[in-house]
Amino acid sequence: MNETVNPEKVEVAAPIKPGPPKRHRWGKAALVLALALAVVVVWQYVENIAPSTVDATRPAGPAGAPAQTVRAAATVAGEMPITIDALGVVTPLATVTVKTQIAGKLMEVGFQEGQLVKQGDFLAQIDPRPFEAALAQAQGQFEKDTALYAQAQADLARYQTLNKQDSIARQQVDDQVFLVAQDKAAIATDQAQIDTAKLNIAYCHITAPVSGRVGLRLEDPGNYLQPSDAAGIVVIAQLDPISVVFSTPEDNLPQITQRLNAGATLPVTAFDRANVKQLAMGALTTYDNQVDVTTGTFKLRATFANPEGTLFPNQFVNVRLLVDTLSGAVLAPNAAIQLGANGSFVYVVGDDSTVAVRKVTTGPADATNTTILSGLAVGENVVVDGVDRLRDGAKVNVRNGAGATAQGQTPAGAPGQEQRQHRRRTEDAGGERAAASPAP
Repeated sequence: MNETVNPEKVEVAAPIKPGPPKRHRWGKAALVLALALAVVVVWQYVENIAPSTVDATRPAGPAGAPAQTVRAAATVAGEMPITIDALGVVTPLATVTVKTQIAGKLMEVGFQEGQLVKQGDFLAQIDPRPFEAALAQAQGQFEKDTALYAQAQADLARYQTLNKQDSIARQQVDDQVFLVAQDKAAIATDQAQIDTAKLNIAYCHITAPVSGRVGLRLEDPGNYLQPSDAAGIVVIAQLDPISVVFSTPEDNLPQITQRLNAGATLPVTAFDRANVKQLAMGALTTYDNQVDVTTGTFKLRATFANPEGTLFPNQFVNVRLLVDTLSGAVLAPNAAIQLGANGSFVYVVGDDSTVAVRKVTTGPADATNTTILSGLAVGENVVVDGVDRLRDGAKVNVRNGAGATAQGQTPAGAPGQEQRQHRRRTEDAGGERAAASPAP
C-alpha cells in the first residue's frame, strides 16, 4: 500500500546558527582585563608618584585627608667650604738620573737599592788612574814652561840693557818680548790642563746631586761607562717635600687666580684612590701657564711635606682643593632639596602643620648640606623624609619634632648612644599615638 504524504503536515527543521567561537570570546575578555589593569597602573602613578615630581605645587586633596608622616629639619647659618675635587699624580720635585761624566770602568757602587741618600753622599767610583796620569803629565809640562818663561824674562832684561847701550839690534829685543809672551801663554795652557785633569778625577767620585730615594741599580761594577749611556747608574727621586700635579676645568681658573693674587694660601688634601683615607695635607704652589685646548683644563701643582714617604712618586691620588669658604650661609640638608620641572624646590613646614612648596636657588654643597642662595631663611623647617606623596598645602605630622637642624642634630640632653635611643623612643611613641588617634 502506498501512503499519501500531506505536504502541509511536513515539518522542516530550521537551520542551526553557529555560535561565536570560544577563542574569540576569551580574546575579548583578555583585552578588557588588560585595559582595566592599565587604567589602575596609570591611576596609581598619578596618585603616588607624579604629585611629588611633576605637579608638586597643586593643591592638596579633599579636606579631612589624613596627615602625612614626615621628618623635618631646620635650616641653619653656617660655613660652606667651596672645594674642587680632582684626580692627581704624585710628582717628585726633582727626579735625577745619575750618569757618569767621563768614560771609564765602574770600580765601586756605594749605595743600596732603595736607600735614602742626602745630597753629596757617595754613590759610585770610576777608575781614576788614567786621569791621575794625565794630571802628572800636565804638572810636568807646567813646570817646564814655567822655567822657560823665567829664562825668557831674564834674557829680555839683558837685551833691554844692551839696547840702551846700543849694543844689540832692536829686532832681537822685540823677538825676545814675543818669546816671553809665548812662554806665559804656555804656562796658562798647562794650568788649564792641570785643572781639567783634576776635574776628571773629581768626576770619578760620583755623589748624590739631590736628596731622595735611590731606585734599582742600573749598572754593575766592572762595566765600562760612557757619558752617552742612556740608562745611567741609578735614578734618585726627591720625596720630601713632594708635589701632586692635577687638572681642573678652565672655568675654575678665575676664582683660583683671584685668591692666589690676593695672597691667600689654598689648602690641598690628598686622599687615596678610594677617596676614603687622608694621606697628606699641603698647599697649592702654582699653576700652568696655558690651558690644554684638547680637554679644556689646566694643570696645578700642590706641595706636601712627606717625611714618612706616604706619597709615592707616580701614585694616583684624589685631591681636594679648598678655594674659599662662605660664611653665614643658609644651609639646608641635601635630602630636603627636590628637583622639579621649574628648578629646585623644598617643602616648608608651617606653624599650622601644613607644607608649602618653596622654590629655592642653590649654591655650593658638600656631603651633608646645600647652600641656599635665595628662597629660605635661617630657622625654617623643611621636609627631609617623606616627600613622595606631599603636595602644596598638605597636612603633615612631623615625627622628629622641631629640634633637628641642617646638620642632623637631635634634641639636647641625650649625647651619643643615649641621644639616639632617646630619639628612637620618641619616634616610636609618636607612631603609636598616630595609629591610636581616630581618623578625621
